[in-house]
Amino acid sequence: MLSQTTLQLLATSLALSPLAAARDVPANVRNFYNTVKGRGQCPNKLASGFYAQQNGPGNFAYCQDSASNVLYIQGTGGALADMDIDCDGRQGGPADDGRCGKSDDTQSITSFADTVRGYNKGISDLDAKIHPYVVFGNAGERSGFKSFDPQAHGVKPLSIMAVVCGDKLIYGVWGDENGTDGSKSMVGEASISLATACYGKSINGNSGHDETDVLYIAFPGSEAVPGADGAAWGASSYDAFEKSIQAKGDQLIQRLGGSGSGGSPTTTAGQPKPTCSWSGHCLGELLTLQRLHVHIYLP
Repeated sequence: MLSQTTLQLLATSLALSPLAAARDVPANVRNFYNTVKGRGQCPNKLASGFYAQQNGPGNFAYCQDSASNVLYIQGTGGALADMDIDCDGRQGGPADDGRCGKSDDTQSITSFADTVRGYNKGISDLDAKIHPYVVFGNAGERSGFKSFDPQAHGVKPLSIMAVVCGDKLIYGVWGDENGTDGSKSMVGEASISLATACYGKSINGNSGHDETDVLYIAFPGSEAVPGADGAAWGASSYDAFEKSIQAKGDQLIQRLGGSGSGGSPTTTAGQPKPTCSWSGHCLGELLTLQRLHVHIYLP
């Protein structure tokens, strides 16, 4: 019979494990994945010239699907993206098991920390060990550096994203952007909690998934933003947070039906009309507008 101490340790281990919330890939998402991969390269490139690997080809692009309006990353020859590991944001914390200590480029802040802080949920930034976030978009100015802003195509900060990794579907949020800290404009990166849910605990801060077979799906439109009250931002485990966005993620992936059914209404510019239909997202919208206002008008 297990002792009380052993049972407590087991319960703690399970609570901190990001493996339980992974799910099988639904048929419509699998069909979308196969269609994207089968095309070889995306027919509608929003921006190109990016790298999945430092020594690889610079033929990766941000793409938009004409039927569903979602954004994704793809190279050529059927290549998708890989999954490098991000440990940025809150350091330490209840889910820190030391694996991020191997990272040699950890930063103490993510791109949308000001919005997270404005939610007033007891945290000042995302925690890579708890929040399954995707590093999406490329920000920064440097000669020869490629940039891409998903917001220009309707994707909102901290909106829900779907990730297909192997035979699993994971929900996360758009939580960070690729910067100019490396020598090339890179794509294909996710928080260590998301990567662990995909590939297990062999993942660490300096060792991710090198195969270019990961599909990152971003959903344009305000309805993809959970906002202050639509997600468990103050959760102490990956499972608790991912579970809190599962229902909304399940709704969003219905856009991937192949005929555009379930997609959001669009404006004449092809971008989703903003709404406040999803509980709690309006604060995120307001803080994003304030953030953009500050960035535009301050000297």
